[in-house]
Amino acid sequence: MSRARKLLQRGFDRVERGFDLIFGPEWNPLAQLGPLGWLMFWVVAGTGLYLFIFFDTGVHAAYDSVEWLTNDHWFHAGLARSLHRYASDLMVMVMLVHIVREFVNDRYRGKRWFSWLTGVPVLWFVYISGITGYWLVWDRLAQYVALVSTELLDAVPIFAEPIARNFLTPESLSDRFFTLMVFLHIAIPLMLLLMMWIHIQRINEARTRPPRGLTLMTLGALVVVSFLLPAVSQGPADLATVPQTIGIDWFFLSLYPVIEMVPPGVIWTGVLLFSVLLAGLPWMPPRREADAAQVFLDHCNGCNRCVVDCPYSAITLVPRSDDLPFSHEAKVNPDRCVACGICMGACPSSTPFRRGAELVTGIDLPGRPLAELREEVIAAAAELTGPGRVLTLSCEHGAGVDAEPGRVVLPCVAMAPPSMVDFILSRDLADGVCVAGCAERECYHRYGRDWTEKRFARERDPYLRERVPRERVLTVWEGQTESGKLKAEVQSFSERLAAMPAYERARPLRPEDHGAPPADTTKADTTKADTTEAGKTGDAT
Repeated sequence: MSRARKLLQRGFDRVERGFDLIFGPEWNPLAQLGPLGWLMFWVVAGTGLYLFIFFDTGVHAAYDSVEWLTNDHWFHAGLARSLHRYASDLMVMVMLVHIVREFVNDRYRGKRWFSWLTGVPVLWFVYISGITGYWLVWDRLAQYVALVSTELLDAVPIFAEPIARNFLTPESLSDRFFTLMVFLHIAIPLMLLLMMWIHIQRINEARTRPPRGLTLMTLGALVVVSFLLPAVSQGPADLATVPQTIGIDWFFLSLYPVIEMVPPGVIWTGVLLFSVLLAGLPWMPPRREADAAQVFLDHCNGCNRCVVDCPYSAITLVPRSDDLPFSHEAKVNPDRCVACGICMGACPSSTPFRRGAELVTGIDLPGRPLAELREEVIAAAAELTGPGRVLTLSCEHGAGVDAEPGRVVLPCVAMAPPSMVDFILSRDLADGVCVAGCAERECYHRYGRDWTEKRFARERDPYLRERVPRERVLTVWEGQTESGKLKAEVQSFSERLAAMPAYERARPLRPEDHGAPPADTTKADTTKADTTEAGKTGDAT
């Protein structure tokens, strides 16, 4: 399973790279599937409300009113009908690709189970909403959908009388039935909206709007298609006859020919098994994740940075539980923490310059603490030789996952505080630092790339200190299949570094720089300024 998933991940990455060339990383549709789904919902809801103004409820009035708005008012109401239809289809396509992509990228198990599980009802609500919408047109396709649907529903012993009997003759169908269908077609999307809202509750700053350019491009394409291929009816329904030839909407109604041929019991069993299997995927097998982040109150002042930066709403501020003179402290919800380490990189006390026998920060990863990361960086730097030494801090979900000299692989590059870059350069561990994260179009942990760039640009705490020469820091955002491109960029960066003069602030690493006791008291005192300075906020971190 793991090998097949890796192959599929690389396949998606290659396709997405192609979309990057067409749309650019920011507008890449495959990286904006969730926001596009929300956009399609609002397009469908808005056009649906507009169409309801012109729609007449009733067996005989429904079809005539739809034909009137389609033909006589094609330039606004007819356009709205077509937009309503094509946006619904696009929402289904976006939703299905989104499901497959999250599964392939393994973003549905472990602590992410909630979003996946709450997405299962969203899937069914979308389909039910679309099917009820086809009934309201009351053309031959609607008649076909109504007959097949009600016969399937009648196989479930929950109705006092068979529903399909309403469609036996023209006289058996009443206007009240259409009133019920209108109610369902309004109520079900409202329940869908509720489930979509629940679906994103465990995601901090969830994206529900695509970039403006992609939004305009998508809406423009829908309008063009709506004018070129307007949605039309397929002739009025006639319960006295059986439709012989109809056009199927394969996005919503692809299973209806199968439902006709297969016994209802088999269909219901298949639907139930599929739903249970889909809902149970996060536990088949469950994902083993590292231990959740841990707060150390002696080093936490309740500054709120870890809370704001956590992509999964796993950290909150609560009233202080110790005697330190701060009002709040950070608290981690282990059921939501995915151990990405972004909180550690956000903490102002996460600085490798700190001295002492043990390096402890305000919030740390038990399985990958800052003290261990500092030792990994020092060990990786020892592998570097020659001019233009480049130490790479790499994301495990990007291009730099292969073992290379001078490379440290992290759950997310935002796990490394900016002070780690300062530490590497000022302690002469390398001539330059490369931060290699996920592809620019999308970060695996959602905000790792954004937070890193803003920290380096001094737009978000903790800042990269002004004294750090930016020309010695390279950021590369490449996907899994772009390792060759990453190597080429690092090589070019190394050549530029080799041509630069030595970094004037660099000094050799000392034992006390990585937890060892100082060689003598004098040396410890002369370097105390570095410790104090690095422990401050803003420029210091």
